[in-house]
Amino acid sequence: MSEQYVVSFEPEQLSIKVRSGTTVLDAAKRARVNVRTRCGGVAGCLMCKVNVASDQAEHLSLPSEAELRKLGPQLDDGIRLSCQARVKGNVTVTVPEDPLKAAIRKKLAEQQEDDFFF
Repeated sequence: MSEQYVVSFEPEQLSIKVRSGTTVLDAAKRARVNVRTRCGGVAGCLMCKVNVASDQAEHLSLPSEAELRKLGPQLDDGIRLSCQARVKGNVTVTVPEDPLKAAIRKKLAEQQEDDFFF
């Protein structure tokens, strides 16, 4: 039986236990954390990027050939493709805010500011 590890997702503050070798994307799906993807987990769309702190990098598999080719220097900044990174220890990953949600949030904040001044 394979070992189990805890994957924690920020900023959602959700955690889930998964078996060693589970992709971060699969862990996110099981934890009901929304990680954008369009390619079905084959490193084709590059939408499923997550951030991993440098002191936890060893808790994920080494970058796949696809990640090395497609992310390059971003790997040095802790960026990983959640569809390729496999869990091999307790790890916390940060899921970036969806760009559409960020744009809507920004627009709402601007409207609230405008309403405040009128």
